[in-house]
Amino acid sequence: MICSPLSPEEFNLRSRHSRWVRPVALASVLALAGAACSDDSETSTGGTTGGTAGGGVTGSVVVSGSSTVQPISTRVAELFEDAGNKVNVTVDGPGTGDGFKLFCAGETDISDASRPIKDEEAEACAAAGIEFIEIPVAFDGITVMTNPANDAVECLTTEDLYALVGPESQGFAKWSDAQALATELGSSTQLPDAKLDITAPGTESGTYDAFIELALADVAKSRVKEGKITEDQAKNTRPDYTSQANDNAILQGIEASNTSFGWVGFAFAEEAGSGVKELEIDGGDGCVAPSVETIADGTYPLSRTLYIYVNKAKADSNPALRAYVDFYLTDEGMVTAVEEVGYVPLPADQREEARTAWAERRTGTSAGA
Repeated sequence: MICSPLSPEEFNLRSRHSRWVRPVALASVLALAGAACSDDSETSTGGTTGGTAGGGVTGSVVVSGSSTVQPISTRVAELFEDAGNKVNVTVDGPGTGDGFKLFCAGETDISDASRPIKDEEAEACAAAGIEFIEIPVAFDGITVMTNPANDAVECLTTEDLYALVGPESQGFAKWSDAQALATELGSSTQLPDAKLDITAPGTESGTYDAFIELALADVAKSRVKEGKITEDQAKNTRPDYTSQANDNAILQGIEASNTSFGWVGFAFAEEAGSGVKELEIDGGDGCVAPSVETIADGTYPLSRTLYIYVNKAKADSNPALRAYVDFYLTDEGMVTAVEEVGYVPLPADQREEARTAWAERRTGTSAGA
């Protein structure tokens, strides 16, 4: 059985925007009623896992972390169940940072992450005696959005992004308030004289961290060297906007204002359809729209890798966890599931490398190397 705990508000939002809610809708409703995930759902496991059967396995798997990766892990669990497995897989998405806190406290088996693990998080795991296996599972892009009614904006440079939501933009109430800073940074974009309504991820989200790294970091580093901001400021956006942990709540914010601004993972933006306007991004080589093709080939400037982190000791002791990860790393998981929920599969050589890392139980992180 698959359990994907959602509040009533989150359930309604997912129902509006996401095609992947269909197979888990019943489990979500039962969870809200307090009836899901009972012990009698944990029965024996069978099925194909990376070329070997996991037959006869019983137990459960607890996955938490990134709301961006959550749909992939949920869909993998559904396909795992469809293949005849009866393992109880619980998938939750409080955010990458919150997921790592649970993971490094030994409370979860797998941590979904929309960015690599941070040094301080890895140190917390080490201090708790937790070894982890880092496995890349898909590509994603961060999609910058506004409302379709905002026809004054089509493409933004990374300098524009910094001017709109970087640490020096606190207090900017209109798009045009960022004009002087954007121009100083070298942008020729003409920003509209319109209210700037920002709804975007908060600090608990890996999408927040990834946006800073991909969209703001280069400009921020230059501003640190110029003495305009401190190194601590360079690690953050402006604090004065509506932050949301739930991607669909962000989409609602974009839809609610004709001059909105925000960002979510590519798959969530695609699910919103005509409710949002996806902006092209110029990272220095011209304006590029987010798409499966531009994310896969890296030409879209805000592309990123998505990960799962597996507790090694729990994998050694829990056959259900091993079977689930084995299945995750088949093409049914890394291609079929990834594509079905709107993300971009890794190329074949990178999928094979991920399988090797898992087969060898290779611990530690190499994502930042």
